[in-house]
Amino acid sequence: MVKESTHRADELKDLGWSSDDVARYVELWDYRQRWGAINLEREDRQFLRKAEAALPAIVSGKISIKKTIQEKSYYRRLRFYLNAMDVAESKFDLPLGARGLWPIILEEELRALDYYEPVLGLPDTIKAKALEPVREDIIEKSSKSERQLQLLNFDFKAPLDELKIKETVSWKPLREKQAAGDNTYPVLKPGAVSDFRKEVRKQLIPLIRSMLPSLIDTDKPEPPDDWSRE
Repeated sequence: MVKESTHRADELKDLGWSSDDVARYVELWDYRQRWGAINLEREDRQFLRKAEAALPAIVSGKISIKKTIQEKSYYRRLRFYLNAMDVAESKFDLPLGARGLWPIILEEELRALDYYEPVLGLPDTIKAKALEPVREDIIEKSSKSERQLQLLNFDFKAPLDELKIKETVSWKPLREKQAAGDNTYPVLKPGAVSDFRKEVRKQLIPLIRSMLPSLIDTDKPEPPDDWSRE
């Protein structure tokens, strides 16, 4: 990616931006070049990010294609485990609408990532490790307090072990600090799924938004209850 040596006000005009917004972009761009982004107000940094996100990427030589969030390693790892749990649940004798606690948590984490679209580079993925004990805590507390549970078994290590036989991946286990042999897999009865999902959203969405460095300046509100990437 080529770094801009001057502002790109004309391109913003071509995109339909107002004269006032274009002028503000130029002023903030010049200020950042002189003094650095850290000296800008939060709303000014957000405005610059919005303007630069609207501009087409500058490339040199061969075309550079930006990965979508769904192609990022962190996202793919969560999706991989969710798919493995989906396969396992299809083989369980579950009533219609029943769902495991683990896949609900992973679904809601992926939904939040789809909505906010963090960079998911190294700074984000390092910070995201703090979600591991949060997931475990949700499972532990719900397993103790929720009455509408069926306890089954799921081998949390097996899916990744099998994948590593076929492919070279650097993914870590979903539960790195998992107690040896703890394959307990709690499943909610249909009537309790909706309330548990709401509680997971209540905990995970604000946490993800405040935890990941690339989302610090986001002004995006929480997703509506009916929001879906599809």
